Amino acid sequence: MLAVASAGEPLERIRQTIQDVLAVLRDEALRAPERTQERRAKIRQAVFQRFGFEEMARRALGVHWRKLTPAQQREFVALFSDLLERSYIGKIESYGGEAEIRYVKETIDNGYASVRTEIVTQRDLSAEVEYRLLRRGGEWEVYDVVIEGVSLVNNYRVQFNKVISQESYDALVKKLKLKLEQEKAAETSS
Repeated sequence: MLAVASAGEPLERIRQTIQDVLAVLRDEALRAPERTQERRAKIRQAVFQRFGFEEMARRALGVHWRKLTPAQQREFVALFSDLLERSYIGKIESYGGEAEIRYVKETIDNGYASVRTEIVTQRDLSAEVEYRLLRRGGEWEVYDVVIEGVSLVNNYRVQFNKVISQESYDALVKKLKLKLEQEKAAETSS
């Protein structure tokens, strides 16, 4: 693995998280299909201790967030976390643990940081992944992931805003629950 000289705390936090995930993906015992749930649980544990789901959910809902009750906000954070988890873990697993991670650039500015990485696969395909972090409570937490120039949070914000504007917030929640039920059912049947 290639690293940037004199890395700061945000880069080191991302590097540790990525190393933990790669260790899970490279564990031969966890590659068996019957161990999928266990593998994903370990990936989830490694990745999502670094993610600030409430901040991500708030940003994904944009102006609509303030209109929610605290109970609705908690429900949305849980749904959004589950949605992101399934999307992100699927992408991680597709690299199979055989990729090389290059730490390209780190910037830190006034409580915010960006860590740019490049994933290079065995077939010499590469993808740029940028982790955007903010410092909260003395810890750096990811509030957005930008894959090949596409922000996960902004992408969801556009989709969520469209549903809320054309239908309602309740319709969005119903659609998210249905999507998650379908994905869980597909996982169980495979």
